Amino acid sequence: MKASSLASMILSLNAVAMGENKADVVLKNCRLVNVYSREIIPQIHVAIKKDRIAYVGKDASHTVGEKTSVIDLQDKYITPGFVDPHIHIDQYVLPSEFAKKSLLSGTTTLFADPIDIVSVCGYKGFKEFVKMTQSLPIRIYHVIPGGLPVDRKFSHARTLTKNEENKGLDIESVVGLGEVFSWTKVTTRDPHTIASISNVLKNNGIINGHTAGASDKKLNAYIASGIFSCHEPIDYDQVLERLRLGMWVMMREGSIRRDLDKILPNVLSHKTYLDRLMFCTDGVSPKDIVEYGLIDHCIRKAISVGMDPIDAITIGSKNSFEYYGMSKDLGAIAPGKLADILVFDDLEKIKPNKVFVGGKLMVAHNSLVMDIPKTVIPKWIKKTVRTGTKFGEKDFVIRSKETTAQALVIRLDTEIITKLDQEDLQVRDGNVVASPDKDVWKVAAIDRTYGTGKKTVAFLRNFGADIGAFGCTQSFHENDMIIIGSNEKDMAFVANSLTKMQGGMVVAKNGNIVSKFSLPLAGLISSLSFEKTLDEYSSIDSKLVESGCKFKNPHLIPMFLPFLALPEIRILYTGVVDVKNRIYLKILNR
Repeated sequence: MKASSLASMILSLNAVAMGENKADVVLKNCRLVNVYSREIIPQIHVAIKKDRIAYVGKDASHTVGEKTSVIDLQDKYITPGFVDPHIHIDQYVLPSEFAKKSLLSGTTTLFADPIDIVSVCGYKGFKEFVKMTQSLPIRIYHVIPGGLPVDRKFSHARTLTKNEENKGLDIESVVGLGEVFSWTKVTTRDPHTIASISNVLKNNGIINGHTAGASDKKLNAYIASGIFSCHEPIDYDQVLERLRLGMWVMMREGSIRRDLDKILPNVLSHKTYLDRLMFCTDGVSPKDIVEYGLIDHCIRKAISVGMDPIDAITIGSKNSFEYYGMSKDLGAIAPGKLADILVFDDLEKIKPNKVFVGGKLMVAHNSLVMDIPKTVIPKWIKKTVRTGTKFGEKDFVIRSKETTAQALVIRLDTEIITKLDQEDLQVRDGNVVASPDKDVWKVAAIDRTYGTGKKTVAFLRNFGADIGAFGCTQSFHENDMIIIGSNEKDMAFVANSLTKMQGGMVVAKNGNIVSKFSLPLAGLISSLSFEKTLDEYSSIDSKLVESGCKFKNPHLIPMFLPFLALPEIRILYTGVVDVKNRIYLKILNR
């Protein structure tokens, strides 16, 4: 959403504040939640000119003219719009559909890290994704993905060149570098990583951090390299260690992790300063958007454990804009600020009755009142699943001349965390087969970006569902096609189905599709409405859980199997990787 500059508005705002010019909108009879003075001030009037606030005080009658729209809020509370300072929205739903749900929740600003669309489509995809968000009636800022490649030795995701990074930083809505989550690349002074960090700092950009597992000298070295935030602390001790070293901490409550329960009670009991704390989601699934919300949920959670509502709202608004250096424009209701204003009946439910963005009414009585333009999707971005071949059963065979084979097995401890395991498996007609009795499955990673036809087939334990195969084209942050199967025939069927669909998730049994979730936009994002996307998304997990999968969110399993930033064993189309020791592993002990 295009905003006016304060410099271009000072004469107009000054004149309205003095009563020498008239406001476009006046909100009267408000209870102002003041995030500067930490108080709720009754009987406040707010005068708005174009998209900025000109006057905040007890009587705005001098700003009212014949054409001024005066809205009596009848003693309701007003707060600044909420902000998510770190979120991935290049997943599941179109930006336009996400914007609708975000506005309804009162989250009027998003700082998006489009790492996956870049890993598939490179700089062309980055530009296109930024373009998709520009006409939306919500503020979406972007960062250059700082996590690619995850590990230069193994990663095959597309990345940006130095020249492309510079061009990206010249885009108005781009504010810096996204999470640099392989912190070892910083502490070992990887030349490419250090060059990117230095370049962004020279351009006055902000750099987001990812310090899971880092402490003491490694954490110091990371911060000293110019990275001043982190969303990875999972408990209070990790939060405090980072605050003591001058970091800003984004307390995460999203679909991948929910950390507030382990952080907030101790923040309150220790009376920790709140000025460098923020809320973030890191990413929210369609189901969780409906069930929980976005930053509004974080604020409700904070209030429920005893935080003062004013403090919770401050963390959910002002603090993030101060971190990003945007406090002159956003984060509070005060003269000169952009008029992003939420209206609440109470400060417990935190459900906005009205939402204004830039002084324009977007939500009234829990419904959108502003048309949101549908995203225009170019044809090229719906043709990114290139497997280079049509698959048959033989493509998923693991050859052995023995009657039994001892195989490396990737064991699932959670949907996300894996461990190294082994199992003796039967060999039939020269093929090492999966074992339903031992809950050992075949798993394949397939190049779906470059069309090389390359793949790796290995074994997976603890999936547990009574299906033929399950496949997905979205995986963090390599975006290989991942197929989990009990038999080779269904694995081939799912791989071919995903290629034909040009992306998504498919559950199949006996050569029939049981459930599918179509993600044709870069193999990552649905082209459907939010409601239809939610139906397809929910169907995948429900079918797998009904079929006996041991995990609550089975769709996450193929998404994380190639993720090189987490322990212990990962699979890519180039091989099975021991992440800690940074080596490829043999699938069979021959």
